[in-house]
Amino acid sequence: MISQPDRPRGRGRSRSPSPIAQSALDAGLPLLRPESVGGAEVVEAIRTQRIDLGVVVAFGQFLPRAIRESPALGYLINGHASLLPRHRGAAPIQRAILAGDRVSGVSIMRVERAMDAGPVALQRETPIGADEDAGSLSARIAALTAEALAEVIDRIADGRVRWTAQDDAAATVAPKLDRAEAEIDWTESTEQIVRRVRAFSPTPGAFTRWSDEPLRILAARAQPDSALPAPGTVRCPSPSELRIAAADGWVEPLRLQRAGGKALDSADFLRGRAIPDGTKLG
Repeated sequence: MISQPDRPRGRGRSRSPSPIAQSALDAGLPLLRPESVGGAEVVEAIRTQRIDLGVVVAFGQFLPRAIRESPALGYLINGHASLLPRHRGAAPIQRAILAGDRVSGVSIMRVERAMDAGPVALQRETPIGADEDAGSLSARIAALTAEALAEVIDRIADGRVRWTAQDDAAATVAPKLDRAEAEIDWTESTEQIVRRVRAFSPTPGAFTRWSDEPLRILAARAQPDSALPAPGTVRCPSPSELRIAAADGWVEPLRLQRAGGKALDSADFLRGRAIPDGTKLG
């Protein structure tokens, strides 16, 4: 088993293993955690253990040719969380939600030098719920990936696997998320803003600014309207309700979190700290 090195995690930022590394440690499996997977010791370890096939999921490092071709079968396979060639890259789930895709899924492909460009053995689709966020979709695709990987490994083992080249002309890129993208622009449409909230939930969380502090919005819904104040203006129909003006209607936050505070349903949040009617956010 090969995983990323221990990294600072959690609020205390203490160094701890990745979830897959912890699972390997708990199971007593051989484990390497190199800073660079291309080191000679990693290639030697793979050869020494006489590995037939390598499986890669969300590893996050470039895999040099010596690693890609080191298993006995001469290749690695990867479970990528999109229907390739759409959304090649580091953030396919979030980018699918931001793009308004109605369908996502997993592609089991062979790892090659070009990012997520290898031939595909199997794809499985799953619909994206109208209100689904990245956390929920990630969990469903993870389960789908495990099933699809097992099926492809069985096909490889008994010689039934067939590889289909991707159409590079149809490829789109899903680059790593930038924190600046999580900041809400209230001049966007309600649909765009709600997509942004869904794509960045539960972490890092889409946010706006209130009294020079970040206010995270972790769930929201859109309400069309035409008679609107300036974008970012707050209206409070009742003490437990909050609406924020956007370009073409209202965004109604359903779950909020202040910096350093707990994530709360909007009604509970407003009971603890009301946002005055007429406040301008952003």
